[in-house]
Amino acid sequence: MPTSASTHSPVPSRPRSARITWPRFSKWVHYATVNRERGMSTAEYAVGTIAACAFAALLFKVVSSPEVQEMLTALINRALNTTKE
Repeated sequence: MPTSASTHSPVPSRPRSARITWPRFSKWVHYATVNRERGMSTAEYAVGTIAACAFAALLFKVVSSPEVQEMLTALINRALNTTKE
């Protein structure tokens, strides 16, 4: 009759490095789901800033053109002209 020392477990043991560490895995999954859009706000701000700068450059080009300056000057002169002709 075999003794208890000679019996082995039906499941062979794995080396410690090959074992799946579920607590570490679940922490990673939790971190990934909680912080899934963490970096998006920075990218969105960067794109928004670039778009605002491009719009400002376009607006500056339009306003600084001679035709628009003449129209704005005429509009301001007409608005400030309070004398009856």
